Amino acid sequence: MDESTTSPTPTAPASPLPWPPVAVPGQGDATEPPSSVGDQPYSANEGAALLDELRAAIARYVILPNGDALTAVTLWVAATHIQPALQHAPRLAVLGPAKRCGKSRLLDVITETAHDPLITVNTSPAVVFRAIGDDPPTLLVDEADTIFGSVKAAEKNEELRGLLNAGHQRNRPALRISGPEHKTRKFPTFAMAALAGIGALPDTVMDRAVVIRMQRRKDGERVEQFRSRRDIPALHALRDRLEAWLRPLMDTAEDLVPRMPVQDRAADTWEPLVIVAELAGGTWPEDARAACAAMCAAEADKDDESNLKTRLLQDIRRAFARCGDPDIMRTRDLLEELLKDQEAPWAEYGTTGLSPRHLGLLLKDFDIKAATLRFEGGRQAKGFARLRFTDAWARYCPEESASGNGDESAPIGPDPHP
Repeated sequence: MDESTTSPTPTAPASPLPWPPVAVPGQGDATEPPSSVGDQPYSANEGAALLDELRAAIARYVILPNGDALTAVTLWVAATHIQPALQHAPRLAVLGPAKRCGKSRLLDVITETAHDPLITVNTSPAVVFRAIGDDPPTLLVDEADTIFGSVKAAEKNEELRGLLNAGHQRNRPALRISGPEHKTRKFPTFAMAALAGIGALPDTVMDRAVVIRMQRRKDGERVEQFRSRRDIPALHALRDRLEAWLRPLMDTAEDLVPRMPVQDRAADTWEPLVIVAELAGGTWPEDARAACAAMCAAEADKDDESNLKTRLLQDIRRAFARCGDPDIMRTRDLLEELLKDQEAPWAEYGTTGLSPRHLGLLLKDFDIKAATLRFEGGRQAKGFARLRFTDAWARYCPEESASGNGDESAPIGPDPHP
């Protein structure tokens, strides 16, 4: 008998089934090349559906303080994919009063859905400078309170704070001496950044940020556990679809100047989010503007120091009005009027209440100073002229009737949905 027919064919020993490819946080999915998505153009309705899907994905793992905050985070993540088309790169400040409020988990989800995430833990500013280019990464900073939480830490990381401040607006390069010839070189700083931490960040960073104030989950509030091997591939697939939708629309996004419900730096910060909402259509433009107005108003109330100074200007205007709007008022009389208001903070300001020195310090930034004035009877005393307040009143606490409907800027540029 033929030996080949009688002898069994040698076989390799059975081996266990291989593990699926491991998803690496912040990197592409090894199972499918990113170029495989984006072959087909996306319609406006599909863009809105993608944002709905991203919103649901975020809510699956994190409980945001309200629907406006969830809308803001969704639009911020989507905006990272069109950074080359934007004039401003808003910061996302994810803050909580204590540990275990979901800050780091939210940053995990952002890492897997944002454009080219660059986690800056223990990263020097020099490395970050060199990582930013024409198509900037998305900077991610966890435990930012350890960087800016104390005076000593803040001084040590002043260069990083400068980068975060300058990078909010395009064409604000950092100048450094580089190379063996020690030539001056310009490093771009423009890049969107998300920072998570306990407490508050520096005022200059907060002023350039969409602020998300996280809270610890209550009993009964449930979210899914985030597991890298299971969840990252799906988030990466969503990220790639977002990029396939938004990248072809960058020229349209660059020309859009949408109507904003706020002004000045708040409008600059929120404009990229509203641009993405306009590109998506559906209810997203309305939702974006509602979130912008509500969240900016909430932050204005939380801006303690500047809000306190604005409150002082308002209370001084009321004090002058109660006294018949005289041209001049003694410092002593003005303080007496301010301290009368039991709902105002002035009686408890400092250790003994608002003093002439405190009053002078709070008004210093408005270039308002007490002067020696002549009052009735020819007596001289320290006091304030009402005329010195009129400019500050008009700028920082205008009468409601004077503002009219001028808070919203008119849209400029092409309609993304002709």
